[in-house]
Amino acid sequence: MTKSFWDERYESEAYVYGKAPNRFLKKCLKDLKPGKILFPGEGEGRNAVFAAKCGWDVTAFDSSIEGRKKALKLAEVSGVSINYLHSDYLDFKPNEKFDAIGLFFTHMPEDMRPVVHNRYVDFLKPGGRIIVQGFRKEQLGLSSGGPKEVSMLFSAEDLRRDFTRLNSVQIEEMDDELSEGPFHQGFARLVTLIGIK
Repeated sequence: MTKSFWDERYESEAYVYGKAPNRFLKKCLKDLKPGKILFPGEGEGRNAVFAAKCGWDVTAFDSSIEGRKKALKLAEVSGVSINYLHSDYLDFKPNEKFDAIGLFFTHMPEDMRPVVHNRYVDFLKPGGRIIVQGFRKEQLGLSSGGPKEVSMLFSAEDLRRDFTRLNSVQIEEMDDELSEGPFHQGFARLVTLIGIK
C-alpha cells in the first residue's frame, strides 16, 4: 500500500472511513485526562479531530498528502486545531513526548511493524499509554476492510511481543460490526491493546 494508493483513496470528497471517531478510541479517551496525543497513520483525521474536541493537544501524521488535506478541512469545520504532519511511519521524529498514542488500523509490512511499535514506546512519557485497534489475521477474506496479505494483519501474540517494554498490557480479541465509512463496513475480526509505559 504505497503513498499513491492512499492519495488515490483519499482524493474523493467523501470521507472513506467516515467522520465519526473509532468507537474504541472514544471509549478509552472518556476515562483519560487530556494531554498530548499522537495519531500515526491518521488518514482523514476523524480520530485526531475527536480528540481535539475532547481537549487533547493533538499531533498526527500520514504519508498521504490527500489524507492530510481532508483532516485539516475536517478540523477547520469542527472548530478545532490539530498539528498534522506529512511523514512516513519510520521517518517521523517528534521533539516531544506524548501522554497517549492512538494506533487505529495502522497495518504495515511484517518486518517493519515491530520496529515501528518499539519506536512508539520511546515517544511516550512515563505513565503514558498506547491504544491500538486493528484487524486480526482471521480477517483475511472478509469484506469489511484491512490488508489482503495475512502477514500485515495482527495477532495477539504479535502485539504482545511488540510491546514487551511496556509495564502493563491488556489485549482483547473480538468480533464486531464496523460502520466507519464505505471501506469499514460489516462483520470484522478485531484485536485491541491498551498498554501503559
